[in-house]
Amino acid sequence: MGLFSKLFSKKESRPTVKERSPLSIEVGDIVVYDLVDYEVVGKITYRQDSYEWFGYQLLEGNNTIWLAAEMDDQLELGIYKKINLSVSQPFPNHLTYDGRKYTLEEEGEARVVGEGRSKNINGRIAPFADYSDENEEHFLSVEGWGSEFEVSVGYPIEAYELKIIAGTY
Repeated sequence: MGLFSKLFSKKESRPTVKERSPLSIEVGDIVVYDLVDYEVVGKITYRQDSYEWFGYQLLEGNNTIWLAAEMDDQLELGIYKKINLSVSQPFPNHLTYDGRKYTLEEEGEARVVGEGRSKNINGRIAPFADYSDENEEHFLSVEGWGSEFEVSVGYPIEAYELKIIAGTY
């Protein structure tokens, strides 16, 4: 009986999958949002002094969106999409996009670490500005990359709206 118990009780050694949260997503993971599966193809870690936040580039077909995640007093998440809006420094106090007026909330500079498709910006210092509408239901994010400024429009979401599937162990 000893031989059979050894043969049939042998445990397969499987690697343990690391639990993911919006603050620990990695390139290669899958993020399900609004019933769409997105592959995480880029990740940017922003650092300003001791404060840190993340931007994840999510791709589905030809559709690219960004998931922003930060832990302030509580977890803050947002979905952003790049838009065409001309902005330069010094950042204006107000911007208007799509009939909505946005007010400057914060500006500064962050050191960035890029991974995946974002690795080419690794080590840069990026000026940024964050704007919100009067109800804080829509946001504009401005980031400087060299001589160009990228502007994205976004809105807040809740963690329960996301499902994160680890692509690596």
